[in-house]
Formats: sequence, structure tokens, C-alpha cells
Amino acid sequence: MMWLDWAERWVGALGLLSISVALAAIFLGLYQSLRRASGRVSGSPGRMMNWGFYIVGGALYFGICIILWRPLPLSLPVWGRVISLSLGSVILFPGLAFIIWGRLTLGRMYNVSSGFGVRLYEDQRLVTDGPFAVVRHPMYLGILLLALGGILVYRVWTLVFLLGNIPGLMRRARLEEETLAAEFGEAWEEYRGRVPAWIPRIPPLWRDDE
Repeated sequence: MMWLDWAERWVGALGLLSISVALAAIFLGLYQSLRRASGRVSGSPGRMMNWGFYIVGGALYFGICIILWRPLPLSLPVWGRVISLSLGSVILFPGLAFIIWGRLTLGRMYNVSSGFGVRLYEDQRLVTDGPFAVVRHPMYLGILLLALGGILVYRVWTLVFLLGNIPGLMRRARLEEETLAAEFGEAWEEYRGRVPAWIPRIPPLWRDDE
């Protein structure tokens, strides 16, 4: 059906454009982070604190993504394509919004971390506003939603590969939380008790003042 082909092309193009914007914001943050003075460090983040790591590692990672951009062995009827595109869009674009919103909210506090370790800045500030007021790891949640929604919208192996990265992101999130707890103490514990890690906290529509 021509209208469905058109919708899939435009939704796919908009998604790829949004992914490009998110990647540009992330790489700009990485560039800026490498020029900042370090504060508290846990693990061995120094293994990735250089441009050589990002150039070689990034080239390999995106090379794998390009190679895997192949259709999944699925043959969906028209109604299946409609459901896949609709549901995928509802998941994909909020995920991209979380990534971009989280990156912009962090601003100068955006930093480098990995499964090897975490580094904070000398002037590190605990960010608890914006998307961090509803979930502690909005960017990682965004990547999860991007992978799930992307599988439905694009139906390619690349997004399955991205989904396989989620356990690594969960490890990074745990290391980051341990480092932030050591740095901010009671302020972190109060924040952790108030805001969930992965499932966003939906604020009430109204307050009971009684």
C-alpha cells in the first residue's frame, strides 16, 4: 500500500534524523568532558579517556551497526506493518526525547563512564531536575526505548544488537550510582529514595492539600 510505504519512509527518516541529533549532542559532550579536570574516580575509566579510544572504538561499533543494517526475517501483513509502525513510533520517539533531554539537562555535567569505571568532575553537581526528576537514568532508559521501538519501526538486526547492549548499560548505571553515593552522601540517598531508577515516576495530576 502506497500510503503505508510513505509513512514507513517518513517515520524512518525522522527517526534517523533524531538519532543523528542525539549522537551529535553526545559526541560534543564527550569532547568537552575530555578537557575537564577530574574529581572522584572509581574503577579504571582512564582506559577510555582519550580520543584514540573513541575514534577506534566508535568506528568499530558503528561499523558493526552498518553491517547489521539488514532486514529481520519477518514478513508482516499490512495490518501487522501498521501496528508495528504505530507501536514502534510511540516507543521510539519518547526514547529519543529522553536521550536528548537528558543530555541537554546535564549540560557541563555530562561525563564519561563505562563498564570499566566512572569519573566525576572537580566541580561535579548532582543533577536532579528535568528528566532526572522522574527517572534516575533517563538517557539509558531512552536507549532501551530506542532499541525496542527501533526494532518495530525499522525491523533490522542493528536494533537487536543495540538491545543486547542494555546489560552493559545497567552495569554502568550501577557503577555511576555507587560513585555518586560516595560523592554526595545524604543528598544522593534522598534523591535515590524519591526517584526510581528505570520506570519513570508519574507526578500526580493534582495535590491533596488536606
